[in-house]
Amino acid sequence: MSCLITMSQKELHRLELIQQICGRSLTVVEAAALLGLSRSQVHRLLQAYDLAGADGLISKKRGRASNRRHSEDFRNLVLDLVREHYVDFGPTLAAEKLIERHRIAVSKETLRQWMMEAGIWVSRRERKKRVFQPRGRRDYSMFENRGPKCALLVYIDDATGKLLHLRFAGSENTFDYLHATKAYLQQWGKPIAFYSDKHGVFRTTHASQKDRTSGLTQFGRALYELNIDIICANTPQAKGRVERANQTLQDRLVKELRLRGIDTIAAANAYASEFMADFNRRFGKEPRNPKDMHRPFAAHENLDGAMCRKEIRKLSQALTLRYDKVLFILDPTDLAQTIAGNKVVVCDYPDGRLEITHEGTSLPYRTFDTLRSVHRSEVVENKRLDDMLALVAEMQAGREQQRSKAGPRRTGQTDHMFGIRDGSQSNGYQKRGTKPGRRTDFTNDPVVIARRERAVAQLKAAE
Repeated sequence: MSCLITMSQKELHRLELIQQICGRSLTVVEAAALLGLSRSQVHRLLQAYDLAGADGLISKKRGRASNRRHSEDFRNLVLDLVREHYVDFGPTLAAEKLIERHRIAVSKETLRQWMMEAGIWVSRRERKKRVFQPRGRRDYSMFENRGPKCALLVYIDDATGKLLHLRFAGSENTFDYLHATKAYLQQWGKPIAFYSDKHGVFRTTHASQKDRTSGLTQFGRALYELNIDIICANTPQAKGRVERANQTLQDRLVKELRLRGIDTIAAANAYASEFMADFNRRFGKEPRNPKDMHRPFAAHENLDGAMCRKEIRKLSQALTLRYDKVLFILDPTDLAQTIAGNKVVVCDYPDGRLEITHEGTSLPYRTFDTLRSVHRSEVVENKRLDDMLALVAEMQAGREQQRSKAGPRRTGQTDHMFGIRDGSQSNGYQKRGTKPGRRTDFTNDPVVIARRERAVAQLKAAE
């Protein structure tokens, strides 16, 4: 009677060697060495082959449940936790969170099979192939509609894959990049070069052929002052290290923020250092060359002075200059009077400070803001001018006060002097009140009422 026997490759190899022993072409000692077994185990295999043939070499555990199999109650408990807390987590991250938050240890592969059987997870082979079509630039929300939209500035070591600095910001802007780069340089020192994309913060399309610094952005100029190169990649694949890191961050970091209930940029920045330590412990690699390529600052390099926005202005003979629609009036010091008519540098810092310098010396000043000095009084009702006043009110409401279009965007700057507040009270103007002394209510004064009644009576008599 013939029957079908299913054997693994390992069992087929054992069957071949056992048949050679039976054919006298191989000894037991030689077969034990080839199989990696002892002589006693080979003799047991020979005995099983003599009794049941090839069927005797098949593992008796096949088709039976493993002795280490988890119970059905334990499996249901794990799946209930996954459905409640980690329904959109991958098996690896879900297994980490189960042992971290619930003290339940289960291997990621076991959890992967359970999640696939329950329909929670779909393997890569079964996923539908994505179609990538042209689309507009989209804003990725790290807070998943729990908080404001923000951008994540990532600094990663290309040699080790470790995160060196993270900063949440409202958008990718110059001031936030200056602030984040300053913190990075203070902690690690100067790298040989930064490798970035072609964002407008890093490069300009109006480069000069004569002067290297005139074709740089404010961020590029800051790095040039510190002797740090910047390389702009032509393709996302060229900077694959940070692109893969961002892919991981948009999965793991977003879920960590959700589990901790973080929904503000300040709270996310406070948590960033803890996340970086855990990320580097899990995914960091040892470099091929252990030498640290970060360099110390030279004696003539000023980190704080470089990490700001700098613009050149000409000082008038009256010791004044204009910057972003604000008139800066320099104190008439001896130095200021000697440089009248010369060029000075306006340093606009990310933290809101503003300095006017000449050859490294700061010049004291006071300001006069013409936009803040405008007083918009409310339009009151008038029975003869209602139509005209309505038109004036509409024009006044539609008129926006704004800074210079060529000035910097102050999205990432804090506590600066260039905010526009409507109304004169923000500039220290106090609205005039009544004159001091006792105020008389003429509408209820008996003398005034008597005069009004006599005047009305005279009008009626004349009619």
